[in-house]
Amino acid sequence: MEENRNTYTIHGDGKIGEVQIADDVVAIIAGLAATEVEGVAAMYGNITNELVAKLGMKNLSKGVKAEVSEDGVFIDLTLNVKFGYSIKDISVKVQERVKNAIETMTGLEVLRVNIRVANISIDQSK
Repeated sequence: MEENRNTYTIHGDGKIGEVQIADDVVAIIAGLAATEVEGVAAMYGNITNELVAKLGMKNLSKGVKAEVSEDGVFIDLTLNVKFGYSIKDISVKVQERVKNAIETMTGLEVLRVNIRVANISIDQSK
């Protein structure tokens, strides 16, 4: 495991070993879950999926800050949303989707999902 990454043990029964998860992994889960919500154009500062495939998974955490502690997980997301969608509705859906994805995949409790809308994306193809 890399020394510079913040990690948190999610399983450690002492029999076989322990399972640790890095903050970056939680951030990637949050970013992927958020971009699945209709009306979210992208994470703020994120690059296109084609470039991510070439450059690696680390870029999927752009626009996401994840803090894993003994108490639970705190997430801060910065989004670009599509014009014409309700920011309030999108935000609620993103919060629910992110919370569910992290809790299902890691078993960690999500205590807070804060959302900041940084930009409105206007579809120029019409």
